[in-house]
This record gives sequence, C-alpha cells and structure tokens, in this order.
Amino acid sequence: MLYTRKGDSGTTKTFGCDQRISKSSAIAEALGSLDEVNSFLGLCKVHSKAKNYKLKAKSLSDIVHQTQQNLFIVQAELAGAPKAISKEKVLEVESLVDAAEKELPPIKTFFISGGTELAALFDISRTMARRAERRVVRVSEEAVNKVSPDTLAYLNRLSSLLYALARFSNHLAGIKEEAPAYK
Repeated sequence: MLYTRKGDSGTTKTFGCDQRISKSSAIAEALGSLDEVNSFLGLCKVHSKAKNYKLKAKSLSDIVHQTQQNLFIVQAELAGAPKAISKEKVLEVESLVDAAEKELPPIKTFFISGGTELAALFDISRTMARRAERRVVRVSEEAVNKVSPDTLAYLNRLSSLLYALARFSNHLAGIKEEAPAYK
C-alpha cells in the first residue's frame, strides 16, 4: 500500500523507531534533502548512460549509481539504522575527483553552469547535495542522531564529485567553461 494515513497529522517515523516525529523536524528535512539528491541523480544517471563517458574505466552512470547506493546508507544511518559510510567510500570519491581533475584545466575562477545538459544536471545535483549536507550537519550538531565522521566527510566530498563530473562532462563534449563577467 502506498499510503497509510498515519502521516496525515504531519508526523512520520524513521527506521526502527516507534516514536513519531514532525515532518518539519531537522531529521525529516535532512532525509528529504538526501532523497531529493538521490532522485535527481537518477536523471543524471539516465543522461550519463546516453553519453557513455568513462572516468577511471568506470562509466559515469555506474559512478552515479554507486553514489545513489551510498546515499541510501547515509539515509539509513541518519534514520537510526546501524549503517554508516566507510572510510573506503570517502577515499573512492576522492580518487574519482582526483582522476577528473587530472583531465581538466585548473580552476582559476567560478564557472557559469551549463555547457551541456549533462553538466547542468550535475551542477543542479551538486547544489542539492550541498543543501543535504547542511541539513545532515544540523542533525549532527543538534545531536538528534549520531552521524559518523566518515558520513560527514562523504557528504562534503559528494559536492566536489558532482562539480568534477559537471566539468568533466563539458570537457569531454569539447565545451569551454565560461567564467562570470561580473559586469
């Protein structure tokens, strides 16, 4: 059944918890933000499959899919399940960012989003990931639920990965990045 009517009063419950919480609580906001990122990454994955770009011999769609899987781990941890992102997952993201950076010109300025549709989608997902990170940090700071240091590091690296994938997508398409004119 897709509805239970139990949330009609503005409450929900998290994994393994019998207590209901407000849908506007910090934890519900963080879980919702992570869900938004994960859903939008589905669109990035579909567009990545069409391009068949590779980074470190992995297709971008496979990289996005693994990221989605990792976000489910983050959500489970945040909801109170005995799950957490491993240090190895943080290192894998760093490795992907490093590999992309080796292919790209150095960053000397901000860039205007766009170029290719795929790059624009990765840029949107990057901003969503940053918002989700802020929400998870809030939960962690308020000690609502324990969030592991590796999970916080993973979320911090996630926006870097998505930015790298946006730049990398433009680069592979032969699109030159455009700096803001500030005029």
